[in-house]
Amino acid sequence: MREPISVCMATYNGERFIKQQVFSILDQLEDFDELIISDDGSSDNTVKIVSEIQDNRISLVKNVGAKGYTSNFENALLQARNNIIFLSDQDDIWEPNKVEVCVKQLNQFALVVHDARIVDANLNLISISYFDERGVYRSSLGNIIKFGYLGCCMAFKKEVLIKALPFPCNRSLCTHDNWLYLVGSVFFRIGIISEALIRYRRHGNNTSSGGNKKQLKLWFMVKYRVYLLWHLLRRSLR
Repeated sequence: MREPISVCMATYNGERFIKQQVFSILDQLEDFDELIISDDGSSDNTVKIVSEIQDNRISLVKNVGAKGYTSNFENALLQARNNIIFLSDQDDIWEPNKVEVCVKQLNQFALVVHDARIVDANLNLISISYFDERGVYRSSLGNIIKFGYLGCCMAFKKEVLIKALPFPCNRSLCTHDNWLYLVGSVFFRIGIISEALIRYRRHGNNTSSGGNKKQLKLWFMVKYRVYLLWHLLRRSLR
């Protein structure tokens, strides 16, 4: 029997895809696992849809912190009871072997991140590899220069979360997934899984940017990198 896991999902106006995603997760969970869904004040039927799913593994909570997806994920993570934690977006689809593959790798690593297939709103294939599409760097320094990984493709042990919390407060300079990966790679042993274990849905209304390329001003990029390095240094002294 494997260790219990906590899946932490952040939702906001996700009524279109939330039910399909929730069931793709529940299909892989055991009775002793939990799915924590933190809602950021949705004005659509997201909360209603989740509430109508009769499954005692689901815990639906309200985000009590600042608005935005990073704070919403932090709120969900604060509720996690188990040693193994998965992150999940509200609109993707988990492949049937995602939990099995990640849990096995977490026997060797404190944090793992896997590849994803990119699909459109109707699950039509856009790209077979997010890693290839994004051009990811595997080093900590490379991910300060250009962050490459998706939070919805991460799983990690509680020790990583303890080191990462609380998240640095400037959400525009430090998102939850970037910070968790950097903490994992700087202070722990991480594993990169080349297998695509989710269908990562891009539909134009995603809450997070998911690595979309943007034209950023030089001053912002410098500030962003200094901010991350400063907080990693402070965390190393804790």
